[in-house]
Amino acid sequence: QVQLVESGGGLVQPGGSLRLSCAASGSIFSINYMGWYRQAPGKQRELVAVITRGGETNYVDSVKGRFTISRDDAKNTVYLQMNSLKPEDAAVYYCNANSPGLNAWGQGTLVTVSS
Repeated sequence: QVQLVESGGGLVQPGGSLRLSCAASGSIFSINYMGWYRQAPGKQRELVAVITRGGETNYVDSVKGRFTISRDDAKNTVYLQMNSLKPEDAAVYYCNANSPGLNAWGQGTLVTVSS
């Protein structure tokens, strides 16, 4: 089972940027879907962005045009570049690896958006 470790969260002002990283303990080359989810207090966890093994991406409507997911298979790392952050983006962000027989989660990284 691959292990995932997120980093890059923190406090940022509205309109600011952060880049989250998700480092995997093994190769992600063959993993079908690598995704970023988030969960705000009192809300359900939601899918924010996903990238396929072939590099196709998809985003929840609320982040389209502001967030970019990417993957570096050589580094076994997935990134989430977040620009123009809004207070409603504040949440714990989780990395997920999904493939037949695999559904792994990281421990999460906290993103706070506040002035």
